[in-house]
Amino acid sequence: MTVLTIEELAAVLRSGQAIAGLDLGTKTIGLAMSDLGRRFATPRPVIKRQKFTIDAEVLLAFAAKEKVSGFVIGLPMNMDGSAGPRVQATRAFVRNMEQKTALPFVYWDERLSTVAAERALIEMDVSRAKRAGRIDSAAASFILQGALDRLSLLARSDDFEA
Repeated sequence: MTVLTIEELAAVLRSGQAIAGLDLGTKTIGLAMSDLGRRFATPRPVIKRQKFTIDAEVLLAFAAKEKVSGFVIGLPMNMDGSAGPRVQATRAFVRNMEQKTALPFVYWDERLSTVAAERALIEMDVSRAKRAGRIDSAAASFILQGALDRLSLLARSDDFEA
């Protein structure tokens, strides 16, 4: 398994390969999945966190079932750009995943993704109780959509250079 930049991921992905987005929380892992054209991110049910080995098994079973070619994982930077304890926990999770899979991971700055996800759910008139169960996957979807938009921009710039 390798940690890649978004540009490196763009270079290794082939047409028709989907990628997944992850929002790593302390109690859940939010999941989102791209379509095969890598245009749209769709939230998927959250994984309830247990212990790492179980979390990894569930995540890798999801990856195998959905034919995931890589993961974009939210990196919860502080608003001032510094890295706090949650960034360290996210990096440790990815380091531990290195022992379990060859799938690449891309870190994606997730600042304000949860805020954006919550606003979107409120606009859709989702009740407070239901928002609590959906917020992590909605945040994963925002994280993944940002990466998909960047991949699209990179593809367009490659087309113009060719």
